[in-house]
Amino acid sequence: MFKKLVAIEPVSLIPSAEKKLYSFAKEVIMYDDIPTDDNEIVSRIGDADAVLLSYTSRLTRQALERCPNVNYIGMCCSLYSPESANVDILYANERGITVTGIRDYGDEGVVEYVISELVRCLHGFGQEPWDGMPREITGLKVGIVGLGKLGGMIADALTFFGAEIMYYARSEKQEAKAKGYRFLPLKELLNQSEMVCCCLNKNTVLLHGEEFKALGNRKILFNTGLSPAWAEKPFIKWIEQDNLCFCDSTGALGGDHLLSHPHVRCMETSTGRTRQAFDRLSEKVLANLSEYNR
Repeated sequence: MFKKLVAIEPVSLIPSAEKKLYSFAKEVIMYDDIPTDDNEIVSRIGDADAVLLSYTSRLTRQALERCPNVNYIGMCCSLYSPESANVDILYANERGITVTGIRDYGDEGVVEYVISELVRCLHGFGQEPWDGMPREITGLKVGIVGLGKLGGMIADALTFFGAEIMYYARSEKQEAKAKGYRFLPLKELLNQSEMVCCCLNKNTVLLHGEEFKALGNRKILFNTGLSPAWAEKPFIKWIEQDNLCFCDSTGALGGDHLLSHPHVRCMETSTGRTRQAFDRLSEKVLANLSEYNR
């Protein structure tokens, strides 16, 4: 059992899960607003030996150096790699601090968002049909950039509607091959696709000038990541042509300054933050705490 557990910001747990946190520590403190800087984070952590946080704050080396009692950090958000995390995991490892995170808790909502927006675009619901007349997903050439859990779910959903799936990943996946998905080099995939969906880890940028040149004109681009999958200058040049870009959040788009662009469709929300996602998040956060305290 921890002596003191502090959630330094809102962590989106359901009420029953918040209540269960008290079984893991003698003292539990839950903050309901986001700290403004490292000094406030250090003040909130104090002498705690366990810390929870979501994706809206960063727990830096400089802050952790001033919190000598911390031995557990629970990320109540996605953890894919040390490079993309909002916790300095490399320093935590040096200190012997255990850092846990979760994955795959909000993917279902994102899949529904992609299907919904693509159908509206192709059929012309509330807008002009993309091809001038309504069309189905059937036969649409789709390129998935990053065939992880979410990319695979989007590919499977689009396959159900009759899309032709191509993908780019670090290596060819036998499971994807068995489903008939074609593994292609990135530029070739971009060139052949009518619609491209980027499903990459945070801060992973694969689309630069040459890639947008290969993508060409009259294309639909989705980004489901937490940050842009592209370098901004070539993206702006590309979006000025007869193309469309769909993102759920401004973080995925790259900032508020792009929201008003006529070829951008941004929901300004995280489509993975559903009631069911909070249930899954809560279960996984508690499971990580239980595993650590075993």
